[in-house]
Amino acid sequence: MELAQVRLLVTDFAAAYRFYAEVLGLKPQSGTAEGPYEKFSPATGSAGIALQDRAMMAEVLGELGDEASGHRSLVVLRVDDLDAYCAELTARGATLLHGPAPMTDRMRVAHLKDPEGNLVELQEWLLLRG
Repeated sequence: MELAQVRLLVTDFAAAYRFYAEVLGLKPQSGTAEGPYEKFSPATGSAGIALQDRAMMAEVLGELGDEASGHRSLVVLRVDDLDAYCAELTARGATLLHGPAPMTDRMRVAHLKDPEGNLVELQEWLLLRG
């Protein structure tokens, strides 16, 4: 297992984008200042910090209401075999909220919460960035 990123679920995407890009000086991966997603990388090759619109994650989890609320952070872990890992987790008592399911053409994901209610995303990368 590998830490892929820590993702912050934000309501004002543009303001958060400006803070991480302009104030902290992290390098945006795609330059998509409008969202709904952007990953920022530090100077070295470590895991990055990503921003995601809170409403987007609420929709994925079927928790979308009139107003984006709820989750503010998401720990993302990359695994080699999502189905096998999810089977192990559920056998050990975990409850999956979503997935395993495709998120994009590049990855499949599953979501669960830790005992404190923090959201965890498990990713299986199907295609690596070139």
